Amino acid sequence: MSRNYESLHDPNAEYTMRELSAETMGTTGTRGGDRDVEITDVQTTMVDGNFPWTLVRVYTDAGVVGTGEAYWGAGVPELIERMKPFVVGENPLDIDRLYEHLIQKMSGEGSVEGVTVTAISGIEVALHDLAGKILDVPAYQLLGGKYRDKMRVYCDCHTESEADPEACADEAERVVDELGYDALKFDLDVPSGFEKDRANRHLRPGEIRHKAEIVEKVTERVKDKADVSFDCHWTFSGGSAKRLADAIEEYDVWWLEDPVPPENLEVQEEVTKSTTTPITVGENRYRVTELRRLIENQAVDIVAPDLPKVGGMRETRKIADVANQYYVPVAMHNVASPVATMAAAHVGTSIPNSLAIEYHSYELGWWEDLVEEDVIEDGYIEVPEEPGLGLTLDMDTVEEHMVDGETLFDEA
Repeated sequence: MSRNYESLHDPNAEYTMRELSAETMGTTGTRGGDRDVEITDVQTTMVDGNFPWTLVRVYTDAGVVGTGEAYWGAGVPELIERMKPFVVGENPLDIDRLYEHLIQKMSGEGSVEGVTVTAISGIEVALHDLAGKILDVPAYQLLGGKYRDKMRVYCDCHTESEADPEACADEAERVVDELGYDALKFDLDVPSGFEKDRANRHLRPGEIRHKAEIVEKVTERVKDKADVSFDCHWTFSGGSAKRLADAIEEYDVWWLEDPVPPENLEVQEEVTKSTTTPITVGENRYRVTELRRLIENQAVDIVAPDLPKVGGMRETRKIADVANQYYVPVAMHNVASPVATMAAAHVGTSIPNSLAIEYHSYELGWWEDLVEEDVIEDGYIEVPEEPGLGLTLDMDTVEEHMVDGETLFDEA
């Protein structure tokens, strides 16, 4: 029987592509206790933080609601609305099946990578919060338990003059001594005054010296009080990246992040293997299938998936499992609200090879006000023992900072 595009993606169609509903898999039936639950709705709202965070809530007929977050970006709420018919009526405890169900149902709309995966990630995180509440266990327990009680956080730092090495060193000292962080990150893709043509990705000698001076000033200022990493945001050519990595080998660099564009794995591998400076990559790759190649080719020293972007909590755990086979640590990239940040903490505590989680909002005074609980204290996140993610949205703060035109979530 021929099937057109619409029938493949119509939730009411008789035939759907690689259908993974519970009914067709023969998994319906009474589960016992309080586990007979159905999803009734999925809602989103966007909060105007330092990024436009996309918060996701999954509602059930038991009155239990799960909260998640998708990585920011245009089209994410629309994609989540598009996927709602594929999960309504399903049991939220089937996290893996529902994740694969959404990947397959959205395959024609780009679920291999990109914003579709990001949208699915938001639902997946909410399902973990929901399942934990239904089963009365913290989310990390759904991932196999924990290795540590609290997760280290590294603070992404900024100054008014990011090109000034002394200003960077001053801010590093302040963040360590006054804010209590023992792990930091600074940008290196900043103007040096020596640029001729940034589009060609080539670093002139003066630019190399300037970036090495930032590294020198910051690492010498904090010494052993903090680990410091440096981000390049995929800016440089392979040759320039190798020269930069070589120039900073003498300093105590935790890692050099994304020195070359993400598309060419061979160039990435060549850069990583050319230097003793640790190289970190991962936030612009999607799902374990893409990050697996980085790890297996030993093209990365530290892998940095972004949980609400890469596929969610279990997908991040899968990436960490592959990385662990190659003795590669995981340092999760994170520019999220407290919701996805806490989701990352639950994953981080459940894996042996976790280094730290990024915190990108230390200049945003109301970041922690988004939830009722404390999140980061003295540079660490104590992983909650409460069910699910262990967080409660402060709806007054959500409403106060919603993106224009958004509407507040319904009450449970």
